[in-house]
Amino acid sequence: MTSVESPDGPLIDAVVVTYQSASTIDDCLQRLRHAVGVAAIRIVDNASTDDTLAIVQRHALADARVRFIANPDNPGFAVACNQGARDADSAWIAFVNPDCLVEPDTLSTLHALAVPQGDVLLGADLVDEDGVRDGAARRRDPDFAAMLRRAVRIGRAAGSGASLGVVRDAQAPLQWVEAISGALMLMPRGLFERIGGFDEGYRLHAEDLDLCRRVREAGGRVAVANAVPVVHVRGVSSRSRPLFVEWHKHRGLWRYFRRFEAARHGIAMRAAVFAAIWLRFPAAALFAWVRARRVG
Repeated sequence: MTSVESPDGPLIDAVVVTYQSASTIDDCLQRLRHAVGVAAIRIVDNASTDDTLAIVQRHALADARVRFIANPDNPGFAVACNQGARDADSAWIAFVNPDCLVEPDTLSTLHALAVPQGDVLLGADLVDEDGVRDGAARRRDPDFAAMLRRAVRIGRAAGSGASLGVVRDAQAPLQWVEAISGALMLMPRGLFERIGGFDEGYRLHAEDLDLCRRVREAGGRVAVANAVPVVHVRGVSSRSRPLFVEWHKHRGLWRYFRRFEAARHGIAMRAAVFAAIWLRFPAAALFAWVRARRVG
């Protein structure tokens, strides 16, 4: 298959990180190959043992834009995103989860909205298969002090009820927010390289919050294209290892706190946040395991 180009030629490198993604990666890649403006598609696989690689190889044989990197182990989402980004050189990079299903004009529309904004990290209006919006598409930075106040007030551990979600502004084509979901992100390569890409100290979860924070600290902005819906079939890879996922969610949240918030607080606050995060882990892990068993 030849490249599907915009009037100005290919503009965007699409990076997809896979792990046990056989149930969605075929549809994801079919859609990316038909997406306007995509110059290259880089799939980085983190040691899948299902049919993911066979499906990816089939697409690579059919389309010269598709290349894949097969990691012998699972170094994490951030590492794999950086690997994929380094393997191409277009001016714009789209990070697309293997369970995100773009339309032919999704990336070109995002690009057209982003270009006039300069240094911007842009997401889409993520919805599930039933059209229910994903609260992670529009988020605030984690507020650890508020989480602790809530924990004391209602007797819950930090984060157990404190949503970071921001309500969609139906009147705003671009809604400026503090953070977006890593499921679908478009940004200029120059900005990505200037901030050093994803922080590889995160294994899974919170690396998108970290990236958004560093974009803003570098003078860029973060936004959601409210009129660009994208179906996100959530949790496909996570279901196979719920305890692993919950461990790294909590580890990522603690890393984020240490990087951006700890220096502004005293030792008592730091100890309280540490305790709240890790006291919550057993209950969260048990809930995730039960949920995965029911779905499976």
